[in-house]
Amino acid sequence: MPNMDLYNMPGSPTSRAIQMVAKAVGVELNSKFMNTLEGDQLKPEFVKINPQHTIPTLVDNGFVIWESRAIAVYLVEKYGKPDSPLYPKDPQKRALINQRLYFDMGTLYDALAKYFFPYFRTGKLGDQEALDKVNAALEFLNTFLEGRDFVAGDQLTVADIVILANVSIIEVIPFDLKKFPNVERWYKNAQNVTPGWDENVESIKQVKKFLEDYLANKK
Repeated sequence: MPNMDLYNMPGSPTSRAIQMVAKAVGVELNSKFMNTLEGDQLKPEFVKINPQHTIPTLVDNGFVIWESRAIAVYLVEKYGKPDSPLYPKDPQKRALINQRLYFDMGTLYDALAKYFFPYFRTGKLGDQEALDKVNAALEFLNTFLEGRDFVAGDQLTVADIVILANVSIIEVIPFDLKKFPNVERWYKNAQNVTPGWDENVESIKQVKKFLEDYLANKK
């Protein structure tokens, strides 16, 4: 059984994505709590592990990898079944998954972070420009999902899991998906097809309470 430590802030979208991917491939992770609001990621012992001091960071028997999308792919390639549909070997299927992951990193996650994440520190959402970028990113995702149940091909892949984890921030800070019917349909179906979804939702509930307590203590 692999001995893997995941340095993470439970409840953060990227950390939840890795927890769900781990569930999908049947491996357990030793969760190492990192309170980024208090600067745990800047402590020398963690910077020694990851000089970029970002979470999540995975340590697999001494091998260190960070950036959640890279971790997700690594877990499937190393611990998933041969030619797993989560990240199949076919170059074209894999290219489509990679494109969606890069779209998430450069467009969707970036937009969600700039609009929603300020709330975690200040209790206020981002400005109208940030909201416009969220809507534009979700419109792209809505187009990707036209006539299909998954974001990259006809089966659940790591791209779905990563993007679902990010979009599920709407469980913490409500956001109406009705303007994006394909996204709404895909999101509602997540609970039926995504390993670890129940744990993901529970983690969201915990971060919601953590956030409420943190903001209350700041007043």
